Amino acid sequence: MKLKVPYQNIDQTLKGIHTQVVDSLEYCANNMPVYPDPVSMFYGLKQLIKYHNDPPGVELLQSVPTLFDNNYWGISGAGDCDCFSILVLSMCAVHGWKDQRVVLCGRSKMAPVHIFTQLKVNGTWKTLDLTRPLYNTHKPYKFYQHLPV
Repeated sequence: MKLKVPYQNIDQTLKGIHTQVVDSLEYCANNMPVYPDPVSMFYGLKQLIKYHNDPPGVELLQSVPTLFDNNYWGISGAGDCDCFSILVLSMCAVHGWKDQRVVLCGRSKMAPVHIFTQLKVNGTWKTLDLTRPLYNTHKPYKFYQHLPV
């Protein structure tokens, strides 16, 4: 399932992300690799995805089955930061890694331009931003908002 709606606001987007994560859990449990740890998962998932911007004026939120099997662009794994956050949130949940949060960031608090996921590992928050080349890294922004999942 994919939600393709004109962008309304961040609350609507976060609700859509939640819906897509719930819709992705069974697929992840039955079709995705099992990883021994978050670092392995990060680098494994990086091999399966390709960054594509949303269509102009649309917030495209793809569930994991849509991301890989019925992609908007016709390219398996093609999505943007919110699609990749749905993937990470779903995969962490399936692996039993439940202490997660999403991070909204941007140039101002009222205008986030990026989202990524963090997971608490051994008491420390680790960043799983699949738009970045390395585990536990993120692009610097002026504002960050951390939201529990």
